[in-house]
Amino acid sequence: MTLEPTPVERSAGPFAHPALFYRGTTEYAAGVGGFVRAALAASEPVLVAVPGERLDLLRDSLGPAAAEVESADMTALGRNPGRILARLREFAAGHRGRPVRIVGEPIWPGRSAAEITEATRHEALVNLAFRGTAATVLCPYDTAGLPPAVLADARRTHPTLVRGGTSRPSRAYTDPALTAAACDTPLPEPPGVRELVYGPGRLAQVRDQVHGWAAAAGLGLARTADLVLAVGEATANSLAHGGGLGRLRLWTADGHAVAEITDGGRLADPLAGRVRPALAAADGGRGLWMIHQLCDLVETRVGGAGLTLRLHVRMVPGIP
Repeated sequence: MTLEPTPVERSAGPFAHPALFYRGTTEYAAGVGGFVRAALAASEPVLVAVPGERLDLLRDSLGPAAAEVESADMTALGRNPGRILARLREFAAGHRGRPVRIVGEPIWPGRSAAEITEATRHEALVNLAFRGTAATVLCPYDTAGLPPAVLADARRTHPTLVRGGTSRPSRAYTDPALTAAACDTPLPEPPGVRELVYGPGRLAQVRDQVHGWAAAAGLGLARTADLVLAVGEATANSLAHGGGLGRLRLWTADGHAVAEITDGGRLADPLAGRVRPALAAADGGRGLWMIHQLCDLVETRVGGAGLTLRLHVRMVPGIP
């Protein structure tokens, strides 16, 4: 199966972002494999970023041609959905001047509700990040394993839908900025938190509090250092861009150490932290970029009261 441009894709320029709805491994191999073969036949560079078992399936389906495809296990690359976009953009930038094809599967059965929300935000932002780029990003969705609400969101984040070899415009497609903003749903209230209000001159105290709390929680030295650095960047942003004051809360849940930073800030650029900042940029989202690289999940919420970042770092048993 090949994916022909639809009228919606042509009107949007060179960029295309179809969702492939599949059921079972046969449809997956036919849909994704056909997309990759069409790219190779056109001498277009291909990146396939899908969960590991899907990578194995595609390699078997493609045979020797699999060696021509760049690949990544999405369960590692996309553990934090906020990291995915940079990898996709860097692949396209590495082939500047040439059309590229990308397979990205950021949502699969077993993802947590928090991960799905941030992956849905990612899908909306793909449309902004690649606008005007000669790229096609195909996103597979498992119709048998994913909840109906996830498939409904896929219709809103993808201008084109592909099912059973047929491509058609998505009537539910919504402006990407509005869809990303719709992900700012209320975060569940955690139990048993440690709380600290901070302002100018208290960042060293914040770092000390996080370090001591994480060590007592059993996070381990390396991951404690990651969390301390991530919280340090977030709280420094509070002083610089969030009104000069903020609130930090700490707790553990579902095998993760969680730090939540709330301040009066805003996200002027919805792509901040999700694309690699320019070296010459004055602020350029470097703090948010580091936070996304250090954490296993970053939940972002923008509301009337300001900005909330909820940072998750996985606790690995037996690793100091």
